[in-house]
Amino acid sequence: MTEVFIVFMLLLFSLAVFFRNDYIFTVLYLFAGVYLVGNLWTRKAIEAVKFQRIFSNRAFLGEEVSVRLVVTNTSWLPVLWLRIRESLPVDLAVHRFFRHVISLGPKEERSFELSLTARKRGYYLVGPLSAASGDLLGLFGEQQREGDTDYLIVYPKVIPLTRLQIPSRSPLGTLRHKQPIFEDPSRLLNKRDYIPGDSLRRIDWKATAGVGRLQVKQFEPSIALETAIFLNLDSADYEIKTRFDASELGIVIAASIANWIASRKQSVGLHTNGSDPIIDGSVQTTAEKGKALRAKPIPPRKGRPHLMRIFDILARVQVGSHASFVDILRQEIVNLSWGTTLILITPVVRDELFDVLFQVRREGMSAVLILAGPNPHFREIEEKARTFKFPYYAVTFERDLDMWRY
Repeated sequence: MTEVFIVFMLLLFSLAVFFRNDYIFTVLYLFAGVYLVGNLWTRKAIEAVKFQRIFSNRAFLGEEVSVRLVVTNTSWLPVLWLRIRESLPVDLAVHRFFRHVISLGPKEERSFELSLTARKRGYYLVGPLSAASGDLLGLFGEQQREGDTDYLIVYPKVIPLTRLQIPSRSPLGTLRHKQPIFEDPSRLLNKRDYIPGDSLRRIDWKATAGVGRLQVKQFEPSIALETAIFLNLDSADYEIKTRFDASELGIVIAASIANWIASRKQSVGLHTNGSDPIIDGSVQTTAEKGKALRAKPIPPRKGRPHLMRIFDILARVQVGSHASFVDILRQEIVNLSWGTTLILITPVVRDELFDVLFQVRREGMSAVLILAGPNPHFREIEEKARTFKFPYYAVTFERDLDMWRY
């Protein structure tokens, strides 16, 4: 269209010179002014448009996420027309794009409400928002703008557990324990008569004065539970036909156990050989994704914020092709403290894994083995685990977690 207009202007100029007509010159000046002003107006107007996306960037499965898209004209020049297109994650939105054409007056603001449904665990990009504008006559090509991209994290499913039993060798914690050698002096259970050999520090002098004979304090046995969850997401260990369901089940198990431990004010960490799209706070580029960067390990810590860090990883992580599960175990257990309990969640169990479990036991740590997903050799694995006295659970389907719920 611009080329046609330039040809028209040249023709008009030629006619004005040939006929020496003032009226033609006036029309020529008018069109030249329209051309220059229109071009400058269009560029300045779209440069003054600002975009803002307001929403909560974390959600649990099943939640509705309301996204408010705000478009603002910060200039005194009106935007005659503006076409906006917002890209939405296909797994969470009914439509792949949101499109709208608007006009904005000076300093005007328009907002649009969008809705996303957290139907699937994952890390999703929202945007970018692209915008285009131009002049009313269509003399110039469209001016393009592109806004920023935001992200939305959908947490994995968390199943509330109540009957989970995890072994620990760390005394003096906050969890009740059956072994009386692990007594917590901050948790008074009752009092009894003094027996020769009792420590004088345990004598309750106030109670002794009340009953007229020596009374000794008894404390409730307890343990501390420091747990490191190891989640196997090595693609080589999953059958292709069950890879998605089995890996998602493993992630649900890890999230549910982490939630159970954190709710009891105990320390929990996460180690996995899966792929994470975010490394050191930045999204990996396409080239980096090809390198399949491994998710960073999270050492055992307490607190709700720490649990949400684990949920963030479990929301983003995917099956990858990193070092084997056994190699990850050997690499990470040297950084764990004495008495830590390892929870191993894996779709397969080989003899070399039992070799590592013996090493874990020798170094003063405990281990729980959880087989996630269908495995035709689960009876054989169960027999070996029982022989070597390792706690073992087979979770073929999500409903099997009911053994820890009721």
